[in-house]
Amino acid sequence: MKEFDQFINGRFVKSTSSETTEVLNPCTEAVLSLIPRGSVADADAALAAAQAAQYAWKSLTAIERAGYLNKMASVIRDNRLTLAQTLAKEQAKVIGLAQVEIDVTADYFDYNAAWARRIEGEIIQSDRKKEHIFLHKAPIGVAVGICPWNFPFFVMARKVAPALITGNTCVIKPSCIAPNTIMEFVRMIEHIGLPNGVLNVVCGTGPVVGNALTKSPVTGIVSLTGSVLAGQRIMEAAAANITKVSLELGGKAPAIVCADANLDLAVNAVVSSRVIFSGQVCNCAERVYVEDAIYDQFMESVTKKMASVKMDDAFSEDNPDMSSLVSREQLAKVSEMVEFAKKEGAEVIVGGSRSERFTKGYFYQPTLLANVTQQMQIIQEEVFGPVLPVMRFASLDEAIALANDCEYGLTSSIFSENFNKIMYACEELQFGETYVNREHFEAIQGFHAGWKKSGLGGADGKHGMEEYLQTKVVYAQYR
Repeated sequence: MKEFDQFINGRFVKSTSSETTEVLNPCTEAVLSLIPRGSVADADAALAAAQAAQYAWKSLTAIERAGYLNKMASVIRDNRLTLAQTLAKEQAKVIGLAQVEIDVTADYFDYNAAWARRIEGEIIQSDRKKEHIFLHKAPIGVAVGICPWNFPFFVMARKVAPALITGNTCVIKPSCIAPNTIMEFVRMIEHIGLPNGVLNVVCGTGPVVGNALTKSPVTGIVSLTGSVLAGQRIMEAAAANITKVSLELGGKAPAIVCADANLDLAVNAVVSSRVIFSGQVCNCAERVYVEDAIYDQFMESVTKKMASVKMDDAFSEDNPDMSSLVSREQLAKVSEMVEFAKKEGAEVIVGGSRSERFTKGYFYQPTLLANVTQQMQIIQEEVFGPVLPVMRFASLDEAIALANDCEYGLTSSIFSENFNKIMYACEELQFGETYVNREHFEAIQGFHAGWKKSGLGGADGKHGMEEYLQTKVVYAQYR
């Protein structure tokens, strides 16, 4: 069993707290590692190291900073199989998907490195003669990244890469549930020559370490990927110093399937979107609205598809579609929500309970629900499990109204062959992203941002990189 220390100011150091947290393999419930249950002092030390390193780091040219990101990408590629195995073990992500996450993370570092020569300001016309107005883009200072357990490695890069390329230094808090891949990566990059204090990693709970990192006056920006409740707590802690926050929170993504849709495409996209990583993906389809004319046909096809989903150990040679949920708590949450849906009148078409095939682990069956209504909890609240409730609609306006009737606004989708319907829906849907005739998954060059309670700010692409910049305007009068 491995034990990890805090990574502060370029080296691994013991936590000032003697408490530890066990990291489990969700498929077997075996203990994989121990991580520090860090303290306020640990958080303060990491912030102090980042603050001390920031001036020298921002003084490097952007292309010099990019070189370190490229080195990180190379380290990931050199160790891609080991990192994927670590990721699959700690969170029950099927090994194929774990490998995709590792590989895309390497690409993400290289992608952000390429912004080095594209961070641009503006020259603005002045009302005065012999004056130029220059708008400069400057780093914010110390960036704190608080990572989730569902895509821990990729989201780490989503916070580290744009922060570092823009001249910020960084403190990362991994999830207590899935920290191992991040900690292994930090060990692997010790030799690349990254200046001490530029990247720090502190393990610990949200109420202790997360809160300390967020409320400190040293912190310039906090980027969190997590629940709405976690986002609210971050905003409260950041308020004292008016610290900038960038939040990606929950989702309850609707998929609208019109009568003129390519039915096979829609069924395949919706099901793959629901069972990927056992349904624990915030931007994937959580509820489906199907037009009356094809409802029966859709249900016949989606029932067969959900019933054929393969579930097994993350390392199974049978190439499963999904595996265990990430924790006992997540299993309990999903189970409770489905049981409550049954009490409210939902009909279980497929699944509907914990799998009895496994004596260990947190396996929940792929579940299809019918006879659901808009006000049911299963339609209104995020499940974060392999559960798909389906409703019918009579008109596109009704479908859009049902889709928008939600406190979340992260992602949505529509399946139709009618261009006018598609463009109308894209205009009216109140979500930061809309996918057309495809699965719910974003691109690194896009902008992943939610509306309503799904967050503030966003990540990826040019706009995600600019989250870590602030402006300075210079009025230059000359003679």
